[in-house]
Amino acid sequence: MTRPTAAQRVPAAGRPDVPSAAERAYRHLKRSILEQIHPGGSLISEGEIAAATGVSRTPVREALLRLEAEGLIKLYPKRGALIRPVSAREIGDVIEARRLVELHAAERVWPRRAALKADLAARLAEMRAAHAAGDLTALMAADRAFHATVVDAAGNEILAELYQRLRDRQLRMGEASFRLSPGWAEVALTEHAAQLAALDSDDPQPWLTAVAAHIDNAATVLRTLR
Repeated sequence: MTRPTAAQRVPAAGRPDVPSAAERAYRHLKRSILEQIHPGGSLISEGEIAAATGVSRTPVREALLRLEAEGLIKLYPKRGALIRPVSAREIGDVIEARRLVELHAAERVWPRRAALKADLAARLAEMRAAHAAGDLTALMAADRAFHATVVDAAGNEILAELYQRLRDRQLRMGEASFRLSPGWAEVALTEHAAQLAALDSDDPQPWLTAVAAHIDNAATVLRTLR
């Protein structure tokens, strides 16, 4: 299953099922940034966020500090928050970091590939079902879960958290547009099936090569969309 994000794991004090005011503001603004409702280069004020989420400015400030720490915004006192625009360098940096994390994880999970294969087969089945139903949202979620399953199985919680942030940043770069590009679904299904098949080998190299190739292909598409 998909690893919950940091936002999903932080409970409100004493009521784990109800997010705090700061958490609500954080989730609202982060979703708006990732979905490019607030595009890169735009400036938003604390008052706008407070009005949109129905909370006071104090929890809004807490949310903004978290988002600045994640590299999504730049705070300017008395002016508001600037949504950081995506640069070609950021795309390269994120893809490079993803490659390092995912290939490291792929190496670590190789001795446990039998159990991993069952989990990945389930994620691939979810992707195929979503594709057949024309459900793009479910397809994107299942694709992300496929990748996260490998990283989570490596057993390093810090890397797993970092990976989720990398995928968040990739979404902001235009992953949604990438998902809508012609033929993406068929390519992703084919490449994930190749990764799954590589787990049957006694040699880890085909598996590592398939993982790397999939990331590199995604990078090529993202750079083209800029």
